[in-house]
Amino acid sequence: MALRGWRRLLLLGRQSTFAKVWRSRRGGPSLRWKRCCHWSTSKSLDPEVRAFLEENTEVTSSGNLTPEIRLRLLTPRCRFWREKPDLWPYGDPFWAIYWPGGQALSRYILDNPRVVKGRSVLDLGSGCGATAIAAVMSGASQVLANDIDPIAGMAMILNCELNHLNPFPITIKNIINSEAGNWDLIVLGDMFYDEQLADGLHHWLRKRIRIHQTEVLIGDPGRHQFLSHSIHSQLHKVIEYSLPEYTRQENNGLTSSIVWSYQPSNSLESC
Repeated sequence: MALRGWRRLLLLGRQSTFAKVWRSRRGGPSLRWKRCCHWSTSKSLDPEVRAFLEENTEVTSSGNLTPEIRLRLLTPRCRFWREKPDLWPYGDPFWAIYWPGGQALSRYILDNPRVVKGRSVLDLGSGCGATAIAAVMSGASQVLANDIDPIAGMAMILNCELNHLNPFPITIKNIINSEAGNWDLIVLGDMFYDEQLADGLHHWLRKRIRIHQTEVLIGDPGRHQFLSHSIHSQLHKVIEYSLPEYTRQENNGLTSSIVWSYQPSNSLESC
């Protein structure tokens, strides 16, 4: 079934292709629009890509942990859910799935606005932008969304429009191992799919904490790659959410998702 093909691409392919891209990519895939490393709110969407996304995604706010947030996602009612994956004309649409770790982070921020209120927030691997949107809704003073896929950046702007928000700045590049500025809070969900990527995140996040005293929150539903990594011993569980039935079905039966606070014991040591 084509449906299973898409699930295999988005759930299994993310573990290999996605990780390799984060390690090596400099910018986004080749598209018929100009690539950029930083996308300000003044950038306008390519009309052709906007039309394609509006035609081939569904606006939904159901089946996830944050019904307050409306998102354009790839759902079983979309044409490309049934088409062969290789007919999708752009890079693999990992951004078009609302992953469980991102759902947990977004729910936590909406329920606890004090976590972001008046603070600067970097949403790493932002995807559909839901967690960045939750941060804006909850009063963050500054939000930057980061994703390596420029189509994700376009989707985030559409999702801001759906939620009656001014688009936040978006950076389209691999910022792991870069300086990335001084942020009060870094949030990331569903990023631990590969040991080398996880090692890079571990080192980079620890450095941000050591240099800038940045707070780090991680969302993950307890996948093996995450639980088996050494970073797990330096995490403190903040809250666990039971996932809605639809999200469980679309994520191989995962039943809950957890927000973790990353507090490395060696944060004061040199990295």
